[in-house]
Amino acid sequence: MTARRTVESVQDARNTTPEGTAAPGEAPARVGYGALLRTPGAWTFLAPAFIARLPYAMLGMGILLLVKDTHGSYGTASTVAAVAAVAQALIGPQTGRLADRFGQAPVLVPTVVVHAVSVGTLIALALGQAPTWSLFLAAAPAGASVPQIGAMVRARWIATFAAEGASAASAARTSTAFAFESVTDEFTFVIGPILAAAVATSVSPSAGLAAEAALTLVGGLAFAAQRRTAPARVVREPGVRQASALASPGVRLLAAAFLGVGAVFGGLQVSVNAFADSVGRHGAAGTVYGVFAGGSMVAGVLYGMIAWRRPVQQRMIISYGLLVLGCSTLWAMPGLVSLSVAGLVCGLAIAPTLISGYTLVETLVEDGAKTEAFTWLTGAIGLGLATGATAAGRLIDAHGPSVGFLVPVAGAGLGLVTLVALRGLLVPRGARPAVVAGAAERGAPARLAGAAEG
Repeated sequence: MTARRTVESVQDARNTTPEGTAAPGEAPARVGYGALLRTPGAWTFLAPAFIARLPYAMLGMGILLLVKDTHGSYGTASTVAAVAAVAQALIGPQTGRLADRFGQAPVLVPTVVVHAVSVGTLIALALGQAPTWSLFLAAAPAGASVPQIGAMVRARWIATFAAEGASAASAARTSTAFAFESVTDEFTFVIGPILAAAVATSVSPSAGLAAEAALTLVGGLAFAAQRRTAPARVVREPGVRQASALASPGVRLLAAAFLGVGAVFGGLQVSVNAFADSVGRHGAAGTVYGVFAGGSMVAGVLYGMIAWRRPVQQRMIISYGLLVLGCSTLWAMPGLVSLSVAGLVCGLAIAPTLISGYTLVETLVEDGAKTEAFTWLTGAIGLGLATGATAAGRLIDAHGPSVGFLVPVAGAGLGLVTLVALRGLLVPRGARPAVVAGAAERGAPARLAGAAEG
C-alpha cells in the first residue's frame, strides 16, 4: 500500500447511502467471497491469523474445565475465567490503540510471549491446588495479553481497500470482508470449545490450556511476521492528541450492545457445561456449544452473500431482536438434543448482529483509531462474557443448570433495550467529501465511499 495515494470522493453527505446498499434505482454493489479471497496478499495474513485467533474461544473453556477439576466448583471456575475476560476487555483496547500508533508487530510479539508465560503459570498454580486468589492473579495477565487478532485483521482489510481508492466497490468489499471475519470468528467458536474440551477430557484438563497457549504463541508470531499487509502506523501531528475511539457516542452504544452478546456467550458456556454434567454427558458440552456457534457461522455466510438494501442500523436492531427471541427458549429445554436445536436457532442471530456492529463502528471513527475501536467491541464481548459466566455459575451452584440459561436472555434483552432507545447515535455525524493525501502519515481521516449513513 502507499501512504501517498490521493482519494477523492465527490459524494455529497445528503446523497450518501447506507453501507452495503445502493442509491434508489441502482443495483446494490456485491462482492463474493471468492473475489475477496483472491485479493493480493490476503492469504499471507489470513492463514496465521486463523491459528492465532482459534485459542480465543479455547481460553475461557480451558480455564473453566481446569479449575472445575482442581477446585471442584463451577462458581470458582467461572469467576477465574471471568477475571481473565475482564482483564482482556480492559487492556485489549489499549493494545489496539498502541497498534494503531506503533504498528501491529511491535505490539503483538511481546503480547503473545506474555500470554504464553501467564497461561503456563495459571496451569501450574491450578495443578498445585494453590489458593483461589493466586489463580486470579495469574488469570489477569493471561486475559490481558490475549492478542487482538480479529481487530488487527479487520484493520488490514480496511487498509487494503482504502489503498485502492474510495468507491462503492471498496465499501462492498469491506462489508464482505467483515462478513467473512465474522464467519471466521464463529468458526473458531465452533472448533475452539470442542478442541479444548476434547483435549481436556482425552488427555488432561491442563492440556487444553497448554494447547491454547501454544497456538497463540505460534500463530501470533507468524501473523506478526507478515508486515507487508499491515496498516501503516499513524504519525500524529506534534501537539495534536488523538482522541480515543470510545469518545464516539456511537462506539459507546455499540460496546454496550456487545456486552449483551458477550453475556449470551458466557452464560451459554457455563450453563451448557453444567447441563451436560447433570445428564451424565460432560463430553458433549463442546459439541452443543459448537452447534450454537455453527448456526451463527451459517448465518454469517448467508449474510455476506446478500446485497442489502436495508440500512445497516436497521439490520442490527432486527438481528438483535431475533437474538433475544432465540435465547428466551433455552432455559426450558429438557435434554441435550432439544438444547442443541434451541442453541442453533439462537446462534443464527449472532453473526448478523456482530457483522452489523463491526460495519457500523468502521464509519464512526477515523483511521487512526480503527483498530482500537474494533478492540473495544471485542473487549465488550469479553466483559459481557465474564459477567454472564460469573452470574450463570453462581445461579447454577444455587439453583441448578437450567436457571443459568436465564442469563443469556437477560443480557441480550438489556442490550436490545439500550440499542433501540439510543439508535440515533449509530448515524455518523456530518458525512463529508473526503480528500486524503498521505493520510497514513499525517493522521488525516480517510473513509470508504458508501459508508453507513442513517
